[in-house]
Amino acid sequence: MTRPPPPLNFVRSFECAARHLSFTRAAEELGYTQAAISTHVRALEKYVGRALFVRKARSLELTEVGEAYLPTLRQALAQIDSATEAVVASSRERSVILSCPMSLAENWLPGCLSAFREVHPEIEVVVHGTIWDGVDDGIADVVITVNREDDRPSGAALMWRETLSLLMAPCLASRLGGPSDVLGLPRILISGRQEYWTIMGDVLGIAKFDAGHSIKTNGSNISLEMAARGLGVTVALTSLGAIHLERGLLKEPFAVRPESPWSYYFDTRRGAKNLATRAFVDYLRDYAAYRTGTAD
Repeated sequence: MTRPPPPLNFVRSFECAARHLSFTRAAEELGYTQAAISTHVRALEKYVGRALFVRKARSLELTEVGEAYLPTLRQALAQIDSATEAVVASSRERSVILSCPMSLAENWLPGCLSAFREVHPEIEVVVHGTIWDGVDDGIADVVITVNREDDRPSGAALMWRETLSLLMAPCLASRLGGPSDVLGLPRILISGRQEYWTIMGDVLGIAKFDAGHSIKTNGSNISLEMAARGLGVTVALTSLGAIHLERGLLKEPFAVRPESPWSYYFDTRRGAKNLATRAFVDYLRDYAAYRTGTAD
């Protein structure tokens, strides 16, 4: 019966100790204790039946057997490392990690991913939805953020120029005779985005709102769901409300879409060398241009 090969950690411990001629330095490099390295080497010596080191009081020397054994082991370890890296690199080339606001991930992004999969079924896109602005876990190949135009992230590219939409449930929209009737409906405010209402009010000529006649939330998607349930009227980014409009859950009673000071930006510098990332970003640009009507 063929004897199984020695454990790989025994071989790595020997190679590292031989390179440094020190069990202590080998332990520091490999993350073991000095005693563990010594145990691994002794176990390997027992396996091969010959001493690999001459152990002195304060130093190590390779025996003739150790010197003869070492080059072959190094070549084998290099081949193992090269093969492993090739597998890992191949896996990276077939996947993209995307970090983006939860609101975009839940509303706009699924349509893009569905269409992308039809063209590139071999590429896996992993989506990390973020809740707070400025959160970056450091592992994403593509990072999408929503920012004011005067706070554009350095090095990021604009996805599209956003507009704002006044949105409400069909049952509320049917009651409106004109923009002034909006004043009689509860407003759904998004924390940090109250200026949406100021901009929309200026466009519609209904700037005076009852501050107490409102519902507040910290999420754009929550505001859209509340509006769809007939709890009031909201002003949101047009891209986020599009799916609700397509499904008939919300209506846009007035044909006005003022430009938004907030838009989406994307940064691909971390994953720029990844072929899968480049394919995804190219598609993302084309899909965004198509959906927003800015395609050539």
